[in-house]
Amino acid sequence: MERVKHWFFQWWQRRLPPASRVHLNQRQIFIVPTLTGYCFAGALLLMLLVAINYQNSLAYGLAFVLASLGLLTALHTWRNLAGLELQALQAAPCFPGEQAVFPLRLEAARYSRHGISLGWGSPLALQQVDVNFKQGAQVALALPAQQRGWLRAPRLRIESRFPLGIWVAWSRVDLDMRLLVYPQPVEAALPLTAACNDDESTEGLLSTQQGVDDYQGLEAWQRGDALGRIDWKAWSRGQGLWVKQFGQLQGSDMLLDYSLLQGSQEHRLSVLCHHVLRLDAEARPYSLQLPGQLLGPDSGPGHRSACLAALALFGHSS
Repeated sequence: MERVKHWFFQWWQRRLPPASRVHLNQRQIFIVPTLTGYCFAGALLLMLLVAINYQNSLAYGLAFVLASLGLLTALHTWRNLAGLELQALQAAPCFPGEQAVFPLRLEAARYSRHGISLGWGSPLALQQVDVNFKQGAQVALALPAQQRGWLRAPRLRIESRFPLGIWVAWSRVDLDMRLLVYPQPVEAALPLTAACNDDESTEGLLSTQQGVDDYQGLEAWQRGDALGRIDWKAWSRGQGLWVKQFGQLQGSDMLLDYSLLQGSQEHRLSVLCHHVLRLDAEARPYSLQLPGQLLGPDSGPGHRSACLAALALFGHSS
């Protein structure tokens, strides 16, 4: 049985190779009767037997007309799928436990298509859509994300039972869709160290912004300054109104180091993921140190995405 499955898989790969854009044609579409179609054929056979037994011309005519209608319906069902174009769109990364959403676009050539069903589950769980000739249609299919790394979508089943439901034209295409699943963020304490230990190398890279951590000195009071920051001792000595200034270190000195954490590999990656998101939300520059890899110092969406991708793929082949 395993040998048969392997041969069938290889046959599918040759006939419908993975591609981000697929144009359905006669080599990729299969058509078979549905359960309703088999019942329809049984009813036609019974009607034909009655016509033969009673030599009834009206029964003959009705049986042949319905049989012709059934064969003509097969052509319409096949044409509803033929020429349809499917294109995979960019999928956004997600976290474990979320639904991974794979968007794709359908475009119809020459005429609109009706009752197109597609998805990864059973025929009853497929999502149905109509594809307009000029506008096309966009569909978002979801899969549960269970673990970090690349999540690859399986072969997509697309089918049509239009117009009468007695035939089903179907295909299974591989749109080569995949997305990154980041580690699950876990809030935990993290030692943050300076990315550069050499004082000369850090000169000009570190700056301060207004904060509450480090005392920076006194400045002359101005209207609007908080009363809690006024140096009342200086005022009592007759030195005038002065305001205490505080700051916090802001620059490329925040280092998230994998080797400084304790616990399993997945726990370390989850903690790093949490702090990458936290520092990005605070708009603070940071570096990410993984074994054999250093990202940063930098900030912004591009740096965040690069760090999260490195955490998601750590220990995995690309």
